[in-house]
Amino acid sequence: MKKILKIIGYILAGLILIFIIAALLIRFVFKEQMIAYTSKLEETERIELLRNATPYASDTAHYHFIYQQDTLQAQKIRAYFRLDTLLTDSSASTWDKALTLAKFVASNIPHANQTKYPEKRNAIDLWKYTREVEPAFNCRLHSILLHELMLSEGITNRFVTCLPADTLDSDCHVVNLVWLPEQNKWAMIDSDMQAWISNSEGTPLSLAEMRERYISGSPMQIHPLFDSLKEDFNYDYYRSYWAKNLYWFICWEETGYGKEDSMRGRQITLAPARFTVPDARPSDIHTTDAERFWAALDSI
Repeated sequence: MKKILKIIGYILAGLILIFIIAALLIRFVFKEQMIAYTSKLEETERIELLRNATPYASDTAHYHFIYQQDTLQAQKIRAYFRLDTLLTDSSASTWDKALTLAKFVASNIPHANQTKYPEKRNAIDLWKYTREVEPAFNCRLHSILLHELMLSEGITNRFVTCLPADTLDSDCHVVNLVWLPEQNKWAMIDSDMQAWISNSEGTPLSLAEMRERYISGSPMQIHPLFDSLKEDFNYDYYRSYWAKNLYWFICWEETGYGKEDSMRGRQITLAPARFTVPDARPSDIHTTDAERFWAALDSI
């Protein structure tokens, strides 16, 4: 009996040792492979949610996107941030200017979930916040700051909240959608996670194009904002993260300076047909018409 117990003890000890060795290998040797494998599984599941979503449908929801400009505020922001020292090439394309401004924001303000939400959320006050209160903040505040910097340079853009199918998942992402008049299209730029996405030819993609390519399985290329990030950038995570957050969208009907200081106006939500938008305000407009929501600027 004692011999049997001793054998069982050896077996259990051996199994525990194997488990410990496996755990250590996963954690320290095969960590990147496991993360990549997990991200790929999550990406596959998230893409299926997009593919199985009820298709968009045209509707008669009444709204009209307005892109406001304020010459005095634009001059104030350009002077405060000394944008003339950043944008020295007046002949640069809209996209190149947008990339320069996104790199400026990304290089000066890291990502973090701030402990104290700023009371004033405009470009100048957000910059002061990172110098006087906390050095970093989240994707929404990144996008608001970049929105006003681009607006001050005459670059039409809006910041868009991108959300998952799971309405209990509070983790969403906010990025800027930039209008490129040279190419007559929208393009996504992400100063918070420091990247943008293109097709195989290098043309920057919009949020709508990204969603369509996930569904169709068409290739996309991820471009870190900085060359120094190319080797260490977590491409698998970023690709999976976007697969999650392209299910439905929210943006302001009217853009402009200090938009989230006043919080006045209506928000427009685009979601698949029959999707129930959670926590919608009475003033919000819900649409299932993707063509109108992502319409070219001239059409708007």
